[in-house]
Amino acid sequence: MPDILRIGLSGLLAFQRALTTTGNNVANASTPGYSRQRVELSARRPEGFGYGFVGTGVDVTTIRRIIDQFAINQSRTADASLGRLDTYAAYAGQVDDILGDPSTGLSGSLSAFFNAWQDVASDPASLSARQVLLGQAQAVADRFRSTSARLDSIGTDVNARIGQTVRDVNQLASSVARLNEDILDAAGVGQPPNDLLDQRDALIGQLAGLTNITVLADPDGALNVFVGNGQALVLRSQALGLDVAIDPTDPTQLDIAYRGVGGNQEITDSLRAGGSLGGLLDVRATLLDPARNSLGQLATALAMSVNAQHREGMNLLGTLGQDMFALAPPQGLVDPANTGTGALAVSVADVGALTADEYVLRFNAGTYSLVRAGTGQSVSMAGTGTGADPLRAEGLSIVVSGAPASGDSFLLRPTRDAAASLRATLTDARAVAAAAPIRTAIAGSNTGSASISAGEVLDATHAQLLTTVTIQFLTPTTYSINGAGSFAYTGAGNIDVNGWRVQISGAAAAGDTFTVQSNVGGVGDNRNALMLGGLQSRGVLAGGTQSIGESFSTLVGAIGAATRQAVLNRDAQQAIAAHAHEQVLAASGVNLDEEAADMLRWQQAYEAAAHTITVADEMFQTLMSVVRR
Repeated sequence: MPDILRIGLSGLLAFQRALTTTGNNVANASTPGYSRQRVELSARRPEGFGYGFVGTGVDVTTIRRIIDQFAINQSRTADASLGRLDTYAAYAGQVDDILGDPSTGLSGSLSAFFNAWQDVASDPASLSARQVLLGQAQAVADRFRSTSARLDSIGTDVNARIGQTVRDVNQLASSVARLNEDILDAAGVGQPPNDLLDQRDALIGQLAGLTNITVLADPDGALNVFVGNGQALVLRSQALGLDVAIDPTDPTQLDIAYRGVGGNQEITDSLRAGGSLGGLLDVRATLLDPARNSLGQLATALAMSVNAQHREGMNLLGTLGQDMFALAPPQGLVDPANTGTGALAVSVADVGALTADEYVLRFNAGTYSLVRAGTGQSVSMAGTGTGADPLRAEGLSIVVSGAPASGDSFLLRPTRDAAASLRATLTDARAVAAAAPIRTAIAGSNTGSASISAGEVLDATHAQLLTTVTIQFLTPTTYSINGAGSFAYTGAGNIDVNGWRVQISGAAAAGDTFTVQSNVGGVGDNRNALMLGGLQSRGVLAGGTQSIGESFSTLVGAIGAATRQAVLNRDAQQAIAAHAHEQVLAASGVNLDEEAADMLRWQQAYEAAAHTITVADEMFQTLMSVVRR
């Protein structure tokens, strides 16, 4: 009877624990991160008798979490990728809206500006058409600046989210470290603290959504978390964490540093692999900064090509055209780690060769080298860096002042600030240079049939550009210029004088005279206006093969394609992450139907154990009644 009673009591206690655990599962069926638990039972050691061994009951050996660690690891990896792609897709959509919106984008303003030049060409004497042109010039400059400001606002938001995400990472890391300590303390009793393990797994899952992590377990159950290139974020009960700092070469951007025992270590690029933090860094490096640079390249092309052509025209004041636009020069930033005194003066020498890339200029052992900042690809370069012989590469002219030391480097940003600094500088409608600065004339006394072209400007800065020049034929095959020299006439050949070029074609006779002179008073001349209006479709960038309009369309198309691809990648990763979560739930989630069946089974077992105790009591009472007799 004592054996039966002991066996019944062991079953009663074991099944009570099982009922309690099952009830806890039911209560937490909707609790995020909860893993269902199971009571593990084992038979007690039997007692031996001469006729054999007799069982002595049942014990609860442990309460086990039902998990699939492989599925959990896969879910963390999927969450890290989804966090990155979701963040990237969200910001890509914003950039696409800024550049591609027909009502607020640049396309409409650019078209209106060049159309205004066509209107001036149609009526070059009209002051109202010229005034409208100046308004459109101001509007297109304003649109460039506002577009740049909107991209900058996204950059500000990215910085704010980087700072907040780093704070969240540090907070989660501290919580994981504390839970490691609590778990190790609780594990001292020899049993796993299941609820604490669930909490730690949930925190690590959140951490994986913020940044790409690697998790390694110690034999005693503590988890170590690593980020970047293996930097320890959590070591058992110690959290090290991350810091944000202003980029020394760009105060508008934040870098991320690892807060290690040996001091802070910049690890920004190594954190781009996953998580929303990686997405933010990727947005900045592969989307936002290139968009700013491409926008600046477009602004530079517009300003320099319009200014160059406008300087080759003549206005109603009888003077050569001035610049219509002004913008900031390219940036040449000194690396704070430099030990020399070198500084850069960078300018755009050839807009056709200009790219939207950024570069790193290095000085080693007396030699300069140039590489692309994004890829490290070497860029060919000529020159020595002096004022008389500047360094020349991809449309840039670089003059180095001071004394750079071996190992010094400089960051070149040719177009980053161009769009934000673009300004329309003309305010007087009479200063619009719609006419060509020179005109040609044929003497009325000419007897030959030769004709002269209207002429084109080769060098608007030539001191004698507007000086009258007379071309007189000495014979049908030779001519003089201003009565000097004798030059062979081959027909339709170029005649270059004083910064201009004309062609004379046809049969000339001796004594025929042609004049090239200033176009002062040519209020009806529209030749330069036509040239300026045609800049919208004329090759300016990419070695003269891409117009300003085509360049903007290419930029919008590239951003649109990147946005579509980002959305597709995000949607695909959402499906992968959802499947990974389903795999975790399949192993760890609470199934209420299963728990209800277990509840009934344990209830029946509990009742049976209670009945065993009742039987033992009845047997004992029977025995006592026999003894009393």
